[in-house]
Order: sequence, then structure tokens, then C-alpha cells
Amino acid sequence: MKALKKVIHNLDPKFEKGGKWEKAYPLYETLSTFLFTPKHVTKKGAHIRDGVDLKRTMFMVVLALIPALLFGIYNTGHWHYELMSHLNPEEYGAYSDYLVGFGDKVIYGLLQVLPLIIVSYAVGLAVEFIFGFIRGHGLHEGFLVSGMLIPLTMPADVPLWMVGVATAFAVVIGKEVFGGTGMNIVNIALTARAFLFFAYPTAMSGDKVWKSGTNEVIADNGGTLPDGASGATALGDMASLVGDAPVVAGEVLSSEAGSAELIQKFENAYDPLHAIIGMIPGSIGETSIIAILLGAALLLYTGVASWRIILSFFAGGLVFGLLMNLIGANAYMDMPAWYHLILGGFAFGAVFMATDPVTAAQTQYGKLWYGFLGGGLAVLIRVLNPAYPEGVMLAILFMNIMAPLIDHYVVQVNISRRKKRFKTA
Repeated sequence: MKALKKVIHNLDPKFEKGGKWEKAYPLYETLSTFLFTPKHVTKKGAHIRDGVDLKRTMFMVVLALIPALLFGIYNTGHWHYELMSHLNPEEYGAYSDYLVGFGDKVIYGLLQVLPLIIVSYAVGLAVEFIFGFIRGHGLHEGFLVSGMLIPLTMPADVPLWMVGVATAFAVVIGKEVFGGTGMNIVNIALTARAFLFFAYPTAMSGDKVWKSGTNEVIADNGGTLPDGASGATALGDMASLVGDAPVVAGEVLSSEAGSAELIQKFENAYDPLHAIIGMIPGSIGETSIIAILLGAALLLYTGVASWRIILSFFAGGLVFGLLMNLIGANAYMDMPAWYHLILGGFAFGAVFMATDPVTAAQTQYGKLWYGFLGGGLAVLIRVLNPAYPEGVMLAILFMNIMAPLIDHYVVQVNISRRKKRFKTA
């Protein structure tokens, strides 16, 4: 490595200002600082020299996402073959597990998920390099994480061109117009997802997008899904409990059924253990609580993520879920509060989205309020507005906007407290 480092640094004069390849400096600086600690130092004032720079911090987050990514790949293949078993039971068996092995599911899932990741990184890095060349700086580190988060927040069947458009929109409008990494006011990955959610809602919600291959199955089945092959998510079914025609796992229930009966039907269809393991439909990276918590453990152990935000986010969701239980106006409000913590993108958002160091609150007490209100707002959006079954995205984006205000009031409270101490001294 020392020999490689020497070779690379010998090239510095050719890429620096006045050098032969000056215009290619952003590309050179990006590659060299990714491999080795940057030589940049503070010229004045106090500073700390540390080998763990921003690139390596972001790379740690990518490592923490690997368990969720691997499980998402398998889960994508699993639900595809489960869906196909309903269309063609003679070929795939009554249950796909009988005739389709683990390797088949992984290979199918990889073929579906890998293109999403490639498109996300290709488009995002292309935009980053364009702005880098315009501004004369290297590649910003933040997209190392955003490029992985964007596909993990998407359904496996989302068209690739939509991923590309959403990524470009998020990087340009959500990040570069504010000055690049460290200057954005909202989470980049959630900005991409929000763009698709509002621009192309049928590709991001409904009953057709959560199992890969659903559109092909519908086309082969005369325009409908076969019986028992519902493509809905648990949150979608949960939201339907407050409507005139509750639907759980493809079964239309009586609107006259009581809350207890509807909740029991839901719990039978979506076993909490399956939800914790991740064997339910959903976005690629959000289904397995176990995989997400493994990533959380790494982030907390390395000090990359804030335990205050993660813990308070879960606490806020639980408290507001219990508050809904006290109101109890319908079956959705009567749903056990802890169910909200294990379904949908709640855990994924708490660990990987809400903890974004750029868009989250910065003060210690501010982080607690930021996380608590974010988790609570996610539950409120889910329960009070069933049109948005997944309230986590909107809750975190809203709290991103409110984070500076939260920090402001925390600082003001500290200033007032110190003033009182000064007067009594």
C-alpha cells in the first residue's frame, strides 16, 4: 500500500492547479482520497487530524446496510416465486418453497435489485461529477450512502428509469442547489422516494408493486391477481381496516365486523414473528427488523449513528400508538401500538434515515425531541390519514425541516438558564 500511495502522490503536481491534467482534478481527488487519508489540513485555528474522515464514515453506513440489502434480495425472490405459485401451481407447487430453492430466490432477487443499485449510483455519481467539475472539487462523500439507500426504499418492481429520474431530482434539487454534501436540508434518499411517491403514485403504492413480477402475472391472468396472491403490504391492509371494505391478504372482510375480529384477522395474516424476520412484502430494505437492528448495532458501536435519535424515534412511535389505543375510534386505532414499530419502514427510517447527521438535530436534547416527534408523527400520519399508509417518509422529511428550529429552542433554553445562573451568582 505504501508503494501505491507513493505512486499516486507523485501524480499530484499533474492534477493540481497549473498542471497538465488540471481539469481532471475532481476525478483524481475523488479516487485518491477514497483510497488514502486526504492530505488536506486546516491552515489556521484549532484542528484535529484523524484517519477516520467523512468518506470512511459513510462507508461504515454502507456496511451497516449490507444485512438489509442481502435479506431484501432474498425476500424479493421469495415473494416472486410465491406469487408465481398461485398462477401456475403445477410448475411451482402449491407453495414455492417446495420446488424453488434458496439459491433460485437469491439469484432472482439479485437480478432484480442489482440493476436498481447500479442505476442509482450511475445517475447520482454522474450528477455529482458534473457539479464537481463545474465547482472544481472532488466527489462529495454523502452519495456513497444515498446511492444505496435510494434503491432500498423502493419496491423491487419499480422501473429503472423512474429510479434514475428520482435520483437525479434528489441530488440536484435536494442537495446540489444548497451547496452539496453537508448543506442539504432534507434527506436525499427520502427526497427521491417522495418524488416518485407523488409523481408516480401507482408505481410506489397500491396492491401491485410489492411483489416482483406482479404486472406480468396480472397480464397473464386476464387483468387480475389470482385468488390468494394479493400484492398488498401489511400497512396497506392495515389502512383498509377503517374503510367500507376491509381487505386482509386478499380476503374482503365484512365492514360490520368489530375491531377485535378485524385485528385478529390481521394478526393471523401477518404473524409478528414473520414481520420481525422480514418474511412479508415491502420495499427492498425495510422488511427485516433483525437485519436492520444488525446494522444499527454496527452504527452504534462505531459511534456513527446517534442512539438518542434511534431510541426516541421508537419511543415516540410507541407512545403515540398507545395514545391511538386510548382514543380507539376504529380498528386501526385499536391495533397494538408495538405493531407500528415492526411494520413498514418504521425501523429502517429510525436507524438509517432519521439519524442522517446533516439533516437531523445537532444538540443532545434536540436529538431526543427530534426522534420522539418523528416517530410519533409517523404513527399519526398512518392512523389519521390512511391515504398515506407509510407515514415514516413524510414524518422524517417534516422533522428535517423542523430540526434547525428544535436546535434553536434548545440553545435558547440553555442561554436563558445560564443567564439566570449569572444573575444569582
